[in-house]
Amino acid sequence: MLSGAGALVGCTLLAPQRKSARLDEIAAGNRDIVLTAQEHDFALGSDKAWLYGERPFAVLRLTKGEALSVTLKNALAEHSSIHWHGVRGPNAMDGVPYLTQLPVQPGETFLYRLTPPDAGTFFFHPHCNTAAQLGRGLVGALIVDEPDGHWNDDVVLMLKDWRLDDAGRFLPFFTESGASRAGTFGTLRTVNGVAEPVIDLRAQGGVRARLINADPSRIAEIGVEGARARVIAIDGNPVAPFVLDTWKLGPGMRLDLALDMTGDEARLLDYFAAAPVLLATLRAGSQSGTVADPAVAAPVDFSDAWHHTLKLEAAVVANVLPQPAPVVLPDGRRIEIADSLCLAAGTFWTLDGQSWPGRDHARLPPPLFSLPRGRKVVLEIENDTSRAHPIHVHGHTLTMLSANLLKRPVHRADTVLVLPNERVTVGFVADNPGNWMIHCHVIEHQETGMMGWFRVS
Repeated sequence: MLSGAGALVGCTLLAPQRKSARLDEIAAGNRDIVLTAQEHDFALGSDKAWLYGERPFAVLRLTKGEALSVTLKNALAEHSSIHWHGVRGPNAMDGVPYLTQLPVQPGETFLYRLTPPDAGTFFFHPHCNTAAQLGRGLVGALIVDEPDGHWNDDVVLMLKDWRLDDAGRFLPFFTESGASRAGTFGTLRTVNGVAEPVIDLRAQGGVRARLINADPSRIAEIGVEGARARVIAIDGNPVAPFVLDTWKLGPGMRLDLALDMTGDEARLLDYFAAAPVLLATLRAGSQSGTVADPAVAAPVDFSDAWHHTLKLEAAVVANVLPQPAPVVLPDGRRIEIADSLCLAAGTFWTLDGQSWPGRDHARLPPPLFSLPRGRKVVLEIENDTSRAHPIHVHGHTLTMLSANLLKRPVHRADTVLVLPNERVTVGFVADNPGNWMIHCHVIEHQETGMMGWFRVS
């Protein structure tokens, strides 16, 4: 957190080109959308941000049942891809270089075509050299509405730090000291690309606020003052509503709140600090009235599930493969290309006793496990480290069943925060065939060993 003059410098760097702290939305359902990954001025001093287009944090919005058709045009000097975080889409569209597709090289394009099966709050970002590409701004939101859903206002709040010096130059996005601990934190905290923004709402009540933690490292403990706030969805999945006290929101996690203002303004705060940190001020509009909460899915019975213990540990010796192992994509193509872009500077973490060999996506280790399609799975995730790890599973939705430290209601999610020395139990149905990543979403932890994959066939 910056304070004093440093915070003022950061605010003046980011604020002048922003007419509103509300993000621009693109009606993306059943349309062909082009997202150009490119350098762009974003009031960041001498350095350029990397954006999907000309504005930060594009928001794609569609209705459940509509098709999403997005062409990634890579205008950068290095390869990239788009991972649709939290979407249970087809494996070939998951956007993981060398596991589900070839990387999109400079000057190339790739067409992502899928129909999201679930309504909810999702987001998208690269999945190679992620610390730098996400750190420079390559991230956007994907909102899938229910066909009969209605809110008096519906606002996306994207939480992301920027690593800037006082002149607006980017600082290193990856540091060994950060990667081996809790991550390398940004120097300027923003919501929707603005430090401590004031966001005008269209209503006093019946407001849906969609919080997305798009930061590579920072865990926030979210609270709201000045409004009655109820949690209505976690990672986009509806939950039986409960009043928000605080909620630990790790990287990759989302939290949907129903807000009914008790005054003219409400404050979004992070309590995971020595003193509460103001993230944004929400200013009430004129419309009033409550709306119906989203329906909650029926629970899954995991009594007949296959059980597996997944250990999160610090690395002692990194796995090494003598030669890059070929990757077989779901359509039968083999990828045997080595690549150094995704290399990290060291190996600090393991997942299930393995660190990702060679420290890049192109050197594929064996799968952590293989499952027949339809198998119910219960994972006992044991964190034997002194750091928290938000564990993200691709292509599937987890059911958070229990935890021995941080008590949370049973809910569905795709990213689950596992505290130091905590044991968390989750379940899922392996109903989506393909090769799927599972990894820590503290990006430096992912890039230094804490990632693996599993196969559903």
